[in-house]
Amino acid sequence: MALKITVIGTGYLGATHAAAMAELGFEVLGLDVVPEKIEMLQRGEVPMYEPGLEELLRKHVAGIEGSTGRLRFTMDWAEVGEFGDVHFVCVNTPQKHGEYACDMSYVDAAFETLAPHVKGAALVVGKSTVPVGSAERLARTLAELSPAGEDAELAWNPEFLREGFAVQDTLHPDRVVAGVRSERAEKILREVYATPVAEGSPFVVTDFPTAELVKTSANSFLATKISFINAMAEVCEAADGDVAKLAEAIGHDERIGKKYLRAGIGFGGGCLPKDIRAFMARAGELGADQALTFLREIDSINMRRRGQMVEMAREALGGGSFLGKRVAVLGATFKPDSDDVRDSPALNVAGQIHLQGGQVTVYDPKGMANAKRLFPTLGYADSAVGAVRGADVVLHLTEWQEFRELDPAVLGEAASARVILDGRNALDPETWRRAGWTYRAMGRPTV
Repeated sequence: MALKITVIGTGYLGATHAAAMAELGFEVLGLDVVPEKIEMLQRGEVPMYEPGLEELLRKHVAGIEGSTGRLRFTMDWAEVGEFGDVHFVCVNTPQKHGEYACDMSYVDAAFETLAPHVKGAALVVGKSTVPVGSAERLARTLAELSPAGEDAELAWNPEFLREGFAVQDTLHPDRVVAGVRSERAEKILREVYATPVAEGSPFVVTDFPTAELVKTSANSFLATKISFINAMAEVCEAADGDVAKLAEAIGHDERIGKKYLRAGIGFGGGCLPKDIRAFMARAGELGADQALTFLREIDSINMRRRGQMVEMAREALGGGSFLGKRVAVLGATFKPDSDDVRDSPALNVAGQIHLQGGQVTVYDPKGMANAKRLFPTLGYADSAVGAVRGADVVLHLTEWQEFRELDPAVLGEAASARVILDGRNALDPETWRRAGWTYRAMGRPTV
């Protein structure tokens, strides 16, 4: 008999996972405690922008004309316990307020509420990013609180979603990691992921601690690579080198690789910054803090880039005050193909300039509503040309395809001064310079 799957938490991770499981052919029941979120999902709408996700939902949500009907949503924990053979826990693990450590309250609450409703043999699968050691503790909670006792088993199956590619990453993962304690748990997860594994996705079987460490160590490595090239950009600026050419040259070394070697204003979002901080905090609790002290410098380099972009903008305006100066900011989200503005370097830079007296106008293809909620005092325009109109300097801070395709001549007609600072090293300098712009980017020589 086919497995029935539930997904606890229908935020970014959960909504994507639920839709993908339905696409793989399973009957799926998603649960959330926020009524508005459930109502949206039942209409086949998603509370965030993620390419392809809404179409995938509408293909499977019950009650939508022409759908398979394989995906339903509820707020009833008893219904979830009764329905599911496999329960995926996909709730949020934010950074604790005022601390580096991870806030486990949502995960703990999900397990404590679900367990009493798991009355028969079932597999509960953690997907949230948690501090190493959490699975061991949650397995005990599950066994103690579930009427099924030891038959309510835990597995840990970390997620590796990239915003903008989440649907693809769920349906065609570059690896599936299964932290398990029994052959039964492994067999069930192999059944869940049979389609992607048959297509060639590697299936890595490991213990709980290693499975928990995979996500945090992967994110730490990516953060290190990004901050490394940004540190090289600082050296290039001091030595009059070109970080773009440097990155190209070292990227040809297959041990290093070309990906994540574009210098700029650094990383943000809801994962990388909080995950490396939580990793440091957990290593300290385990007495292994010295192993991760380098991550403090990675974090520091990353945050420093934002201040350096502000100073670059000040220099471009003559080195004095921002007062009375008009600054256009292209980009509000932390990365393209997303509406996520959490810890966005682009908005951080815009906010800093605004606080120092600059008249800042922001435009982003998808992140405007979220940006306005977070920074209501900034100015907003409904197009790139609108943002640039009358600007003394233009800052390109999120590398949307739309911005790479802008016509510098058209933009130049709107701007007060043709000065562009490329905070992502993503625009073609020659194209902009030919159109009469002064082009500057971090870690590259000034022409």
